[in-house]
Amino acid sequence: MPSSNTTSKAMRDEALAFHANGKPGKLEVRATKPLTTARELSLAYSPGVAEPCLEIEKSPERAYDYTSKGNMVAVISNGTSVLGLGNLGALA
Repeated sequence: MPSSNTTSKAMRDEALAFHANGKPGKLEVRATKPLTTARELSLAYSPGVAEPCLEIEKSPERAYDYTSKGNMVAVISNGTSVLGLGNLGALA
């Protein structure tokens, strides 16, 4: 049976390789709508974005239809208590 030290080193090495492989980070933001033409951009941003905003103002529950609300999670940390490791700072 491997020692806990060996297991810890193996986990450490695997975790560091996992986090370093490919693009940095674990998530990326991608467009959910086509944004290749000027028309598509004007529908997504100005002036097109005004219409869903006005609908949401009238019926706040429509935010689930027109935005990513309900499909996102926020994790906010100042790094002062990362997984019980103590104050590692905001970069961790």
